[in-house]
Amino acid sequence: MNIKKEIQEKIQVLQSLEQNLQALMLQKQAFQVELNEAESALSEIGKTKDDIYRITGQIMLKTDKNQVEKELTERKDIISLRLKSIDKQEKLLKEKLEKLKEEVTNEIKKE
Repeated sequence: MNIKKEIQEKIQVLQSLEQNLQALMLQKQAFQVELNEAESALSEIGKTKDDIYRITGQIMLKTDKNQVEKELTERKDIISLRLKSIDKQEKLLKEKLEKLKEEVTNEIKKE
């Protein structure tokens, strides 16, 4: 079966989009892990009345609890925004992929 050059190019674009989607999913997963860590840390900080320590390099430093809560909350908000952006990109990419898959399938069937 001899596939037209146009179809081959579309298949290459399709493969590229699939790779982009896979990379996006890995990025999303990493941000979700980071978000869970921030939420967990905030939860633990909220439970304790003891001193808070932060690891800096190879040492642990006593830190202001309110400052750490503020930083973690800000970090959580930033990560949440990034996740929303990734979700939008993922949705658009999946739609584009499906459309292209359908086009390629239809063109191959016509052959």
